[in-house]
Amino acid sequence: MKISSAASALPEYYYPQRVLVDAFRRYWGTRLERFDVLERLHAATKVDGRYLAFPIECYPFKTWGEANDRWIEATLQLGEEAVSRAMKQAGIRAADIGAFFFVSITGVASPSIEARLINRMGLSPRMKRIPIFGLGCVAGAAGLARGADYVKAFPEQACLLLSVELCSLTVQPDDLSAANLISTGLFGDGAAAVVIKGAAHSPERGPEIVATRSVFYPETEYVMGWDISEKGFKIVLSRDVPEVVLQNLGKDVDAFLSDNGLLRADVGSWVIHTGGPKVLEATEAALGLTNGALDASWECLRRTGNLSSASVLFVLEEVMQNRRPAPGTWGILAAMGPGFCSELVLLKW
Repeated sequence: MKISSAASALPEYYYPQRVLVDAFRRYWGTRLERFDVLERLHAATKVDGRYLAFPIECYPFKTWGEANDRWIEATLQLGEEAVSRAMKQAGIRAADIGAFFFVSITGVASPSIEARLINRMGLSPRMKRIPIFGLGCVAGAAGLARGADYVKAFPEQACLLLSVELCSLTVQPDDLSAANLISTGLFGDGAAAVVIKGAAHSPERGPEIVATRSVFYPETEYVMGWDISEKGFKIVLSRDVPEVVLQNLGKDVDAFLSDNGLLRADVGSWVIHTGGPKVLEATEAALGLTNGALDASWECLRRTGNLSSASVLFVLEEVMQNRRPAPGTWGILAAMGPGFCSELVLLKW
């Protein structure tokens, strides 16, 4: 099982962090008593700017229904771009794709997005469709793992994974909680697609998926997720996230590696979700990483912010295109998300 390609797509509307801060200043005005707090929170994200699905003057949308309609519109456009690029890079025909996994946490649709893209792009009507909602930031890694499960069962086939997250459409304009203020400075919009080929396909240059592991942490529902109401998605984001990473990620990775006859010292490549500065720092501490081991994650965070499930796939694309390890290098791809949980993928480059 090999990752044949990873390709991203970003909206055309890009705004530096300063422009976004000024937009919130105009919108909230005196309702936000200490605006310097928001400025400090935005600066602390270490994000230069973010892409938005729509021009900044379109926000906020009046109702959740309107925002979700816009989510469908923009998701189809970005999804088509990402899928087309991933298929072209992989040199694969639509007829060879046996399954289409779609992950997102920022909108809902029925028929689901992958069904609409089958129609829109003329993809095979026989492919299996697996839309996944609710996994949040971990879904990019989880989608890779479930895709690997599929091509392991059907080695003559390939599968497609698409993540589209339009976090700008979930911002609650009247929520002045710390969680929402942080999210307004951290999360952005984007899409990424990956093609995974089964073992029966010709050899690929991409990394081999050797093993996967899912780890669920009981009684941690409060750490991350959505509170859903008639106003849409209200973010749940606990300050405990870095601590959960510190307490669990190191031992989980070590156990996963041990079961595959490896040690942490054997790993030469790390593809880690861009959760934010505190999460990346906690990851570095939990895994004892130094000397720029997570530079690709830090760079993706700086360029686009946190793209929820798409983030780890952006990091994967960055590594595959610009930081490819030497052949034979062991790698770990990992993300954490609502549940609270982690998803680990062992790669061999």
